[in-house]
Amino acid sequence: MNKIATYFRESYLELQEKVTWPTWNHLQQSTMIVLVATIIITAMVSLMDFASNQLLKLVYSLFK
Repeated sequence: MNKIATYFRESYLELQEKVTWPTWNHLQQSTMIVLVATIIITAMVSLMDFASNQLLKLVYSLFK
């Protein structure tokens, strides 16, 4: 039981003293970068899905 208490005590001290937490502005900037990247990747995947769907429809219509 002593090892568990030591583990939690050391973890808490590490979070307080050794971890560098981002500032609020840096956190907002990082969130916006992730949001924009997610929107761009989603648009690209949607475009590829639409294009492949149209291509397959064309190929299937040739063999009817």
